[in-house]
Amino acid sequence: MDRHMNGGEAGDVRELRVERPANNLLRALRAEDLSLLTPHLSPWFADTETVLYEPGDTVQTVYFPCGPSLVSYVVMLEDGRGVETALVGREGALGGIVSQGRLPAYARGLVQFPGPFYRIESRALEEAKAQSATLRYLFARYADCLLAQVFQSVACNATHTIEQRVAKWLTAALDRTGDHDVPLTQEQLASMLGVGRSYISRVVQNMKSRGVLETRRGGVRVRDRDQLHQLSCGCNDAVRAHFDDVLKGVYPTEEESTVLKLNAGAASPGSRMPG
Repeated sequence: MDRHMNGGEAGDVRELRVERPANNLLRALRAEDLSLLTPHLSPWFADTETVLYEPGDTVQTVYFPCGPSLVSYVVMLEDGRGVETALVGREGALGGIVSQGRLPAYARGLVQFPGPFYRIESRALEEAKAQSATLRYLFARYADCLLAQVFQSVACNATHTIEQRVAKWLTAALDRTGDHDVPLTQEQLASMLGVGRSYISRVVQNMKSRGVLETRRGGVRVRDRDQLHQLSCGCNDAVRAHFDDVLKGVYPTEEESTVLKLNAGAASPGSRMPG
């Protein structure tokens, strides 16, 4: 698995602090359950386009993104194209959090927004789950929420316009990162959504003319969050509602993400792990 990674080791981030972790799934744990994981969690930083897993890789490590880190699950097709099926930020985790033992990955785990993570060996997580019914319960509920996102993605791709899907993706990214600057090119966004670049270009130009976006080298900047939400379909709201029903308080808000982003920016130079 390490052959895919270009992220930094623990020395690239400041000392790990997990008393109030910047990952909402870990934050939802009681202190006694979190203490089972703390000795095994290590800080790590991943750059854009770092691949956490390729299809078929044995999943030996579980990753907990911390704002503003953002990862896509990408299903690889026979012709080499990859289409995003789910987006994971600080509300979740990637890896075998429900399965017993190390199993092969089905989709590529691709970092879209660089940032800090907590990571833990799958073996250590399994040992902690064996000691805590609460851990098993929480991770099973998160798996349910992730599956709901995949279900909603299938319905969205089949029925909604490209403009709605672009607006939905950007809204979901803002919720998780709190950053109005989206470092994703139109070509990358087209690939993630499984549509032609020309369609994305027309959508982006239309959003620019309405004052929703402005284009920048290597990405776009969201200028009008409210109008972007109005252009979006209701899929992101549906996923958020399911999170609130199953794991209340875990799905991120843009406001909370912005606070975390500002706190990280106020840290000393070279510190990349928000506490």
